[in-house]
Amino acid sequence: MDLSYTPEEEEFRARLREWLARTLPGLPPRPSPDDWPGRRTYDLGWQRRLYEAGYAGVHWDATPSVRLIFLEETERAGAPYAGANFVGLLHAGPTIAAEGTDAQRARWLPPILRGEEVWCQGFSEPEAGSDLAALRTRAWRDGDDYVVTGSKIWTSHAEVADWCELLVRTGPAAPKHRGITWLALPMDAPGITVRPLRTLAGPAEFAEVFLDEVRVPVANRVGDENDGWRVTMVTLSFERGTAFAGEVVACRRVLAELAVEARKNGRWDDPALRRRLGRLNAEFRALWRLTQWNVSAAEASGGVPGAGGSVFKLRYSHARQELYDAAAEVLGPDCLDLDRPWTPDRLSALAYTIAAGTSQVQHSIIAERILGLPKGR
Repeated sequence: MDLSYTPEEEEFRARLREWLARTLPGLPPRPSPDDWPGRRTYDLGWQRRLYEAGYAGVHWDATPSVRLIFLEETERAGAPYAGANFVGLLHAGPTIAAEGTDAQRARWLPPILRGEEVWCQGFSEPEAGSDLAALRTRAWRDGDDYVVTGSKIWTSHAEVADWCELLVRTGPAAPKHRGITWLALPMDAPGITVRPLRTLAGPAEFAEVFLDEVRVPVANRVGDENDGWRVTMVTLSFERGTAFAGEVVACRRVLAELAVEARKNGRWDDPALRRRLGRLNAEFRALWRLTQWNVSAAEASGGVPGAGGSVFKLRYSHARQELYDAAAEVLGPDCLDLDRPWTPDRLSALAYTIAAGTSQVQHSIIAERILGLPKGR
């Protein structure tokens, strides 16, 4: 499989790199991590700049290779991350582009690209654990609406979102994977209560969401009723396949910074630490190649990442934790100082073996879909 870039793709890289060099110095200061309304405004402003420069559409209208170049170059340049736009740009948007109707694409995709609307993800539930298909939030049909009652947890950016990609159970008598429906929920609908959750890392970027007979138009359903699990697998394939690509570049940058810090504070004299950093360097180089391989495979299959994304997500989540464990070793006692670089990242890295499907779930996907092993009972 060819992992190289075409001349046209390299030309795109050069144009993007030049635009970033001109644009980034003029950005306003970033708001505090705790100021989510301010972060929403900042992130939407950055998305608007991308839109006006013609780069917003790379998430859906460009080839996966161009999308990968975009993520690589923006991260290397220190450009703002998607932030509050993460779910819309990298989860809900690509799903609607792949599975939505023409009317749905026309309604929801342009506002995401223009930096006008923020999405959150309403998948996880308090009693479902890592078994996403065990969700209990119920939706029943009432004329042209679904009436939704239940609750969600770890709902990313719910406190500042306009829309939510919501999974509900519409077929309670069906096998659990076959009774799920994917809905676009307006977050200003009556009956919604949002309670932010503060994590060890500090900022409250997650929330509990309670739904009390919330009415959602049937027109907001993406895919067929009770076909939501298949649509969800499309969402998760984007989340596991390419959404973390920019973070691999960020981890390689952090690794280089750790080597510099270790030389400054004397930790570089420890041969075990040098071996650890060297192994992590090889690990992240391999993960970048795996990302390119997954992108090439997605191009060959119509643009939707496949089960190879689970291989990447499984290894990346553990490698990220190992990276920030190494950062703690470099920092020594200072690793307990939340104001030091890398300490908050070490705390947030703990969640990566759970987010986007636990490592145990990824093992099962790899075993069944790649290795062809029988399903567990």
